[in-house]
Amino acid sequence: MRRRRRYDEQDSAQIDMTSMMDVVFIMLIFFIVTTSFVKEAGIEVNRPTAASAERQERGNIMIAVSESGAVWIDGRQVDVRAVRANVERLRAENPEGAVVVQADEASRTGILVQVIDQVRLAGVRDVAVAASRP
Repeated sequence: MRRRRRYDEQDSAQIDMTSMMDVVFIMLIFFIVTTSFVKEAGIEVNRPTAASAERQERGNIMIAVSESGAVWIDGRQVDVRAVRANVERLRAENPEGAVVVQADEASRTGILVQVIDQVRLAGVRDVAVAASRP
């Protein structure tokens, strides 16, 4: 005599979520590994706002210009005349990176122009001025 197993509606309605969870975790690990983090400069800068501001995704060389006109590169305060040598050194370490200048909203334009000029003299053509979206 054969025994017949009775199937409940609950048994047939279950979905095996194991493989879907595996895919979700693999995607999560992929996104964490491929995310590039932007290294910010070591001083507080009030950026001006711009409607056309875009996020730079590559590893960038960050230069900060404070409200008082002090220039910061790689966490160190440098003279405007030393910007070129510092950018050349950092560019040798990261030839693909662009230079992003974070100038305080209240900083003098003359200092910003001098910094950008020194960056261009270092041979960098990808220079951007950081701005925040409104």
